[in-house]
Parts: sequence; C-alpha cells; structure tokens
Amino acid sequence: MFTVLVTGGMGSGKSAVCKMLAESGVPVYDCDSRVKRMYESRPSLLEKLETALEKSLRTAGGSLDKAKLSASIFGDDAARMKVESVVYPVLLADIRRWKTLHRQYPLVAVESAIMLSKPIFDGVYDGVVLVDAPLQVRISRVAERSGLSREEALRRMAAQEIPYDRAGAAIVNDGTPQELAKKVASVFFDKNGYICKILNEDRQ
Repeated sequence: MFTVLVTGGMGSGKSAVCKMLAESGVPVYDCDSRVKRMYESRPSLLEKLETALEKSLRTAGGSLDKAKLSASIFGDDAARMKVESVVYPVLLADIRRWKTLHRQYPLVAVESAIMLSKPIFDGVYDGVVLVDAPLQVRISRVAERSGLSREEALRRMAAQEIPYDRAGAAIVNDGTPQELAKKVASVFFDKNGYICKILNEDRQ
C-alpha cells in the first residue's frame, strides 16, 4: 500500500481533489470529518479537551461547539498544544486502523491541512501532494464557504503551517473543475506522473 498525503491551506481545494480520487476508487481518509465523528462517538475525548483547557466546549445540546474550541486555541500556542496532545494520538491510532482495513488497495489517500507540519504523523504517509491556489482565489472560496471576512480569512491562513518544500508534487487549483480533474489524473494516474512513478520504482 502507498499512502499519499493530500495537503494544502484553507481554500486550496484539497477536498475537491480528494473527492475526485474517491470517485476514481481511491479510499480517502478525511481527517476533519473523522475527528468530528470521534467527538460524537467518544464522549471521553471531549471531556479530556475540557479538562485540558479548563473550560466548557459544548453547545446547549451537549455536543462539541467548534466555535468555542477555535476561539480557545486561535492565537494561543499553549492551548493549541494542549488540544493537539489530546487529539493527535487518537487520530493517529484511527488512521493506522483505517489503513489496516484498506490494506488490499495499492493506493490510499489521507486529507489533512496540518499533518505535514506535525512530526507525530511522520511515517503515516509515503508521499505528499500539495494543493494550492492563488491567494485571492483562496480568500474568495473561504469567504463563500464559511462567511469569514477577508481579514479573518487572512489571519487564519497565516496561522497555518504548510511546509511547501516537503511536497513531492503540486496541483494548482485555479481553474474549472474539468481542468482540476486533468491535473489530478496527471499527478495520480498518468504512467509518468508522480504517484505511478513511485509505485513502479517500489515494484522494481
């Protein structure tokens, strides 16, 4: 099995790339949705977060209030590290279990904005594809999706750590969905593309 990390900053379009991979038969592990599911299925995880931050992080209905969590850690490195120390080991174990369940596939993908900059996840992936787009395009996408102002979107983008130099290949998502599909096919499925080259080298 070859595991590729699909990464990129807010508004880059990594989810669009992963959707295309899934439609092509490549299993995709979406870190954001899996963590959300963990909060819902493992009450103890939310309890540990609240203990670490010494505050309630729940909505009136008792589920995780993502806005409260974001506000608690944004711009506060100490609080962010506390959250990471609780969540990341659980996420890592879940990824490993998921990979075991999909070991019959020659290629799987993991979607994450943060994994490349977090050493705890080193060894989980074998290659990295970075998805990027011009800043103005990313800001427009984020604003349309989440309703953030330009200033807030820029602050959140600046807070993301993306080690661009660690990527093995890049996809610039600045055009139509059809153009993106061609770029995805070139990187992942073309015999001379990044993924196929590595897979072929591993077989030799």
